[in-house]
Amino acid sequence: MKFVEAYIRAIDAFNRKVGRFAMYLIFGLMGVLLWSTLTKFAGSPALWTLEFAQFVMVGYYLLGGPYSMQMGDHVRMDLVYSMWSPRRKAAIDAVTVLFLLFYLCVLLYGGISSTTYAIEYGERAHSVWRPYMWPVKLVAAIGVFLMLLQTLAEFFRDILYLRGVSVNHASEAGL
Repeated sequence: MKFVEAYIRAIDAFNRKVGRFAMYLIFGLMGVLLWSTLTKFAGSPALWTLEFAQFVMVGYYLLGGPYSMQMGDHVRMDLVYSMWSPRRKAAIDAVTVLFLLFYLCVLLYGGISSTTYAIEYGERAHSVWRPYMWPVKLVAAIGVFLMLLQTLAEFFRDILYLRGVSVNHASEAGL
């Protein structure tokens, strides 16, 4: 029981730090898009900006996803969910999260396979800029892995709650 609580707290704290870092990638994205605009107006558009902006967005989205889940800020179909008691929410979440775990495992397998391929064969994008693909694929695989770890933490948190043990999120614990 103590191991599970320690796991939840460690994953929450780590994903909180990664998520807080990922939040600031939006400013990098804005800078790249501003540079793209300026170079287009100057008559010499930079060829790399759109693709690089997409790569930054991958990091922003996938590295920030676990933090969003932890904070409860993700999109949820809330037709009746908000009317349920916290105990019922935890029970439903503990069951439905199993589907997410399966999906994330398949996605992680594909991400690792794709990243390995990109490294092994020096895969490049099919564009004029032709950047190597392994860095963005690696970031995507890491983001999926962190989401998997956070999903497990949420699953364990729900199970503990149903057993009468409440484990606060990192944000609620002041971490």
